[in-house]
Amino acid sequence: MRIAFDHQAFCLQRTGGVSRYFCELARAMQQPADCLKIFAPVYRNVYLRELPRTIVRGIAVTDYPPYTASICTSLNGRLASALIESWQPDIIHETYYSNRRSGSKKAPTVLSVFDMISELGLMGDTCSSADLKSSPKYQAVHRADHVICISHSTQRDLIRLFDVPSAKTSVIHLGCDAFHANEAQKVDRTYIGTMGQPKPYLLYVGLRGAYKNFARLLEAYANSKRLSSDFNLVAFGSAPFTTAETAKINALGLSLDQVQHSGGSDDDLVQLYRNASAFVYPSLYEGFGLPPLEAMAQGCPVVSSNTSSMPEVIGDAAEYFDPHQADYISAAIERVVYWSERREDLILKGRLRSSMFDWARCASETRHLYQTIVSGSK
Repeated sequence: MRIAFDHQAFCLQRTGGVSRYFCELARAMQQPADCLKIFAPVYRNVYLRELPRTIVRGIAVTDYPPYTASICTSLNGRLASALIESWQPDIIHETYYSNRRSGSKKAPTVLSVFDMISELGLMGDTCSSADLKSSPKYQAVHRADHVICISHSTQRDLIRLFDVPSAKTSVIHLGCDAFHANEAQKVDRTYIGTMGQPKPYLLYVGLRGAYKNFARLLEAYANSKRLSSDFNLVAFGSAPFTTAETAKINALGLSLDQVQHSGGSDDDLVQLYRNASAFVYPSLYEGFGLPPLEAMAQGCPVVSSNTSSMPEVIGDAAEYFDPHQADYISAAIERVVYWSERREDLILKGRLRSSMFDWARCASETRHLYQTIVSGSK
């Protein structure tokens, strides 16, 4: 079976979840009976450089010139489409959303949908029905022969918002990169409190704006005198705290000694997961949600929002809360960090749960779907 991935994710992203997903699929999908090629003529994606050169049709650049990303992606698309058509694949997996098809109309196309954040207005913008139907995402979904959703939650939202027949969709859960840190390079990630003594911490990972609900986590932390006295709160990743975030931290009576920003490598994040008293995931919506699985894989107990895909992915391996209520968040955290039996129970359940999500399974299910679609198109 000849499988083609188009250029889009690798031209749009230098790094990011979508491009990483396709690179993990490609890495896990190498089989003697298949020939998989990624067509990205001039790409800037970091992950793609790590794949065998035999499967990548393209040249790597550090980045595109300023203000040319859209033009470069469009030009890449025209060239990639011609290359794909001449290669004559059995199936094409489009790696992002476009109004234009990649490659020949003879080959069936598959599309992956990761979430419906924009369509649900979770970024602060509301979409009219006309806006939805004119969007590249809507056009790509309705043009595709089949759509992969990364959770049943995303599948339900897609079917409802885009009026897609359920038979045209399948759910294939993501894999989880468990982050194997170099044991010989462990570092002490204990955060120091205002009194100069080592202090345990709660961990938050990722972006912090809008639907990510970090602001309400701050409120929950400040509202609990026990938590704010006994633990620091560490936010890993994204940019340093904004002026508005710092103002909110101060307004809540907290200091930047208590609420700390951290960045670094995957190894740094592994150490933070391994040493945290709990990982807290207050998001209002996720298409899937990898950080809880990453935390579980490192033996960190998870305290999570009970909305969207979280219960589906996390199962019984978390202490859940209503993310709209700060008091519920703090109470759930307290039930874990002050109750050793509950904490140990979540650690055991978390390791088991995270082991269920691996890229080999994701790739195998995706390949089986390709075969089914190709067989049905002949």
